Amino acid sequence: QVPLVESGGGLVQAGGSLRLSCAASGRTFSSYGMGWFRQAPGKEREFVAAIRWSVGSTYYADSVKGRFTISGEGPRNTVYLQMNLIKPVETAVYYCAGNLQAYSILECPADYDLWGQGTQVTVVS
Repeated sequence: QVPLVESGGGLVQAGGSLRLSCAASGRTFSSYGMGWFRQAPGKEREFVAAIRWSVGSTYYADSVKGRFTISGEGPRNTVYLQMNLIKPVETAVYYCAGNLQAYSILECPADYDLWGQGTQVTVVS
């Protein structure tokens, strides 16, 4: 069973907005933080945004700062990604991930222990 389930992906026009959601599925766990990554065809999985529950800190890739916002509810292991002014180059499968290790940087896939199956985001111009 996939521990995290993403939703909200789809087709959007360039410059538009989309909100992704991710929630824990079935399994009970306590995370220190959660993040979003994306992977376009033929490219490596890249960091998008993360949130650390203990202090409420958020982290963003430079390419999305000012346009994307991560939020969520730690006790429920639920995280959202609001994407505004989205660009065609950001077409990718978006994955959410959960971190079960304290003091992780949260910007590398290796920092995460649980993953969702991904949701496709396609941006058309």
